[in-house]
Amino acid sequence: MRPRAWTILFCLTLLAGLAFWLRCRVGGPVLSDQVMQFRVERAAAGLVVGAGLGFAGVLLQCLFRNPLASPELLGMSSGAGVAVMLWQLGAYHAGLGIAQTGMANIGAGVALPGAVGALGLTYMLSQRRGMIEPVTLILTGVVVGIIAAACISLIQQLLPDRGVAASRLLLGAINDDVQWGGIAKAGAVTVLCGARAWSRGNAMDVASLSDDEARSLGVRLGILRVELFLLAGVLTSVTFAIAGPVAFVGLVCPHLVRQLIGPNHRPLLVGSALLGGAMVVFADALVRTVDLGSGRLPISVLTALIGGPVLIWMLRRRSSPG
Repeated sequence: MRPRAWTILFCLTLLAGLAFWLRCRVGGPVLSDQVMQFRVERAAAGLVVGAGLGFAGVLLQCLFRNPLASPELLGMSSGAGVAVMLWQLGAYHAGLGIAQTGMANIGAGVALPGAVGALGLTYMLSQRRGMIEPVTLILTGVVVGIIAAACISLIQQLLPDRGVAASRLLLGAINDDVQWGGIAKAGAVTVLCGARAWSRGNAMDVASLSDDEARSLGVRLGILRVELFLLAGVLTSVTFAIAGPVAFVGLVCPHLVRQLIGPNHRPLLVGSALLGGAMVVFADALVRTVDLGSGRLPISVLTALIGGPVLIWMLRRRSSPG
């Protein structure tokens, strides 16, 4: 790894640490140990969510060789939402009530089929003669996401009070009820997935070339793509279980880190996880200081306000001649 990359990763580590410290201290003086524990829990949850989305963005962009790929643009977040709402509907009709908390009551396993299913559907529908055109992939993902959002609205109508309680999971905000047990489970899964992706870093570098070149260098593309596919689905599901759909972190962070460090996937994975964690924790700290009178903003609002213009800039840059 180049010395410049080490320097940038060190700076990103400091940024993530600063975000963690700020989140623990924001909102006035600490009144009790319970308040501090609550803040530390939320900061830790934000780091896990941001790191997971950063990892997922890198894996999807490698899988599709497309810097515009991310969980929300490929319909994965909406697909996970459909799976969670179907689980809520089934639980309600089974007399189990409606779970309003994240990982503690539901778990990533419920969201995983929806995330993987939506990604698979986007992949199949965007192919033409075995090829995937980048803009077609994104448009297909957006359409799949819209259809999934319509399904979520339909399921909400079938729940009591129009699914108001269940819809808390779809706000795109770190759940207030998440506990250390859920954070530890999510963190362990995120670290394991990141470690597996790291171990495949060299193969991911080679896979960025054409299929023929990658195969000539000994990379088994079929197996690699299945791994990336499943790892991205697991990471998206884990983050969804804690915070719901947090937009654009998986798009913006890998792109910015790639501009700073370069395309090598091992430092790109680490840098994207660090920047993603810092971005989510900073956003959560900011929404805690802004009270609009009608309640706090979901962090997905802030990440979308940042990520939306970046997406538009990336699209204009890719479509501009020369």
